[in-house]
This record gives sequence, C-alpha cells and structure tokens, in this order.
Amino acid sequence: MSKKFWTTGAIAATVAAGVLLAGAALAQSGVSFKDPVGDDNGPGNYTYPTDGVYKRGSFDLTGFDVKVSGKKVEFDVTFNVTLEDPWRMGTGFSVQQVFIFIKTGDGGFKDSPPGLNLGFAEGNEWNKLVVLSPQAPGRVKTEVEAKVAPGEQSAVIIPTRVKGAGRTISATVDLDQLGAGDPSTWGYQVAIQSNEGFPEGKDLMTRKVNEYEGQHRFGGGTDSDCDPHVMDILAGNGNGTPDEAELQHQWLKYECNPDGTRKSGGAVKMVYKKK
Repeated sequence: MSKKFWTTGAIAATVAAGVLLAGAALAQSGVSFKDPVGDDNGPGNYTYPTDGVYKRGSFDLTGFDVKVSGKKVEFDVTFNVTLEDPWRMGTGFSVQQVFIFIKTGDGGFKDSPPGLNLGFAEGNEWNKLVVLSPQAPGRVKTEVEAKVAPGEQSAVIIPTRVKGAGRTISATVDLDQLGAGDPSTWGYQVAIQSNEGFPEGKDLMTRKVNEYEGQHRFGGGTDSDCDPHVMDILAGNGNGTPDEAELQHQWLKYECNPDGTRKSGGAVKMVYKKK
C-alpha cells in the first residue's frame, strides 16, 4: 500500500510541477517583430525635416518586442540610430513619438487619433493604443482628453514612465489595462511619428508631413493634410524582409481629391506573429 501511495503521490507532484511550469511560461511570454532598415519614408517618398536634430534613422523602426512578465507588459521599440535628447526632455530621447495599436479582440476603431491620418483595413481595427512620448504623462493625458473622441479615450493607454536607452524606447503597462487574453496572439501595428511640442489644432502631438520639407516639417506629402503622417510602420509578418518595405508603401499609398480631401488610401493592417 505504501508503495502504491507513493507512486500516486509522485504522479500528483509531477502534474502539479507541470502546471506550475506552464504557468511560469505563460507569465514570461511575448512576441518579437523586425522591420526592414531604410524604409523610414512613409508611402515611399517622405523626407526628413532639415534641422540637424532629425538624424538619419531617427524614424526608422527596426524592431518591436512585447514582453509579458506576470501582470506587466513591456514594449520595446528599436530604431536604426542611437537615441539622443537634444530638447532635454529627460527621457533619453526627444524627437520620436510612437503609437502602438493593438488588436485584442473583435470590433474596434477604424481610424487613428487625429494627426496620424491613418485608416485601418476592415477586420484590422484597433482596440487599444499605447502612446510612447517623451512628453510628461500629464501633458499627453491632457492632449488625449482634448483631441481624441470621447468614445476612444478609454482605449488610449499612457505609460507612467517612458525611457530611451541606446537605440530602444521602452515602457511598461499593466496587463489589465490591455484586457483579457494572451498578448502573443494579438495583432500589432506600430506607427512612427515625431514628437511635436506645438501641434496644430486637432493633431495629437504629431509633426506635419508637407509637400516640401522644412526645418521642423517632413516633406514628400501634401499641404492639404490628406496624406498619412507616418514615417514607418510594421508590415507583412514582421520579419524585416525587403518585401515588407514595399508592402508598407502599398498600405500607406493615398490619393487626394482636387479640393485636397482624401480620395483613397492609408488603410493599414495589423501584424501577427506566425508560430
């Protein structure tokens, strides 16, 4: 009897250990994406502002990592340049602004907050948005309350601390803020913009893309505001292959009406990690 009892107990202990290991694996999970180098040109022809603070590669997304640890989720966004803080924001970076759109479930929002001029393809609507800005969280919150539609404001997450180190901008949020589910199965889209301390009217702290570049304005777009104001995004399967640069150009392609309003374009998709 004692031998049988011991065998049963050993089996039970083994099963329990397996459950604990599975739980630990779930608690320490995540996904990683890569993006092609040199595709920081929006739909293919956008150019940088002329001021020296906008170093080549400043808006060139090369990697995006989501790390889940217990009840926390860390987002790491990596660029093709060492980050600098020329405007002394105190966060380790100044010129970049990152918008992380997440598809956590059904439904969602088809259009981006004002200033990005992005539309999402059907079935690719976003449910949550994490904003990584060098601006103080209070300032970002004030901007969101003033410029994001009331029905969307609760879906926008502003981390309490965002930092830049080396080539990577990082922030951590509570998993509960993102909702239920496994982050490794969610869809992601990362839109790279520039931090604008004096945004125009409705724009959510984003820098304009005009027809011609200026000291603090991107070029290669239009002055009528019908173009997507984004320099780089994820595309395809997020593997960083050259064809994903062309796919980005297709997703951001746009056409304007004679009166300057948007006729078509700017419909991006979420990227999922293939298993």
